[in-house]
Amino acid sequence: MLTLSSEVEVLARFGRALADPIRCRLLLALSEAPAHPSDLAEALGISRTRLSNHLACLRDCGMVVAVPVGRRTRYELADPRLAHALDDVRTAVVAVETDRACADADEKGCC
Repeated sequence: MLTLSSEVEVLARFGRALADPIRCRLLLALSEAPAHPSDLAEALGISRTRLSNHLACLRDCGMVVAVPVGRRTRYELADPRLAHALDDVRTAVVAVETDRACADADEKGCC
């Protein structure tokens, strides 16, 4: 069973994984389907080296796993529930962002 401090550490790792736009895009791509690094790099429009660094971060955070497939490696989310969690976070953040915009944003210099 996780203690409160363990749960906080898990949430902090999840936050680190989401702290970079490329990692967010990578997680969203993997929530659609597992993929090979070359396909992910092409889909995201980034170099294989840069992708490798982000995949290493996501592996360290426990968000993705590398699955050997013959001589290649395929990446996928570490747990299918992560796809649901990512979708829930994405839709909640979009809803909050939409609700937060105020009518006087230009005048007040906010939002």
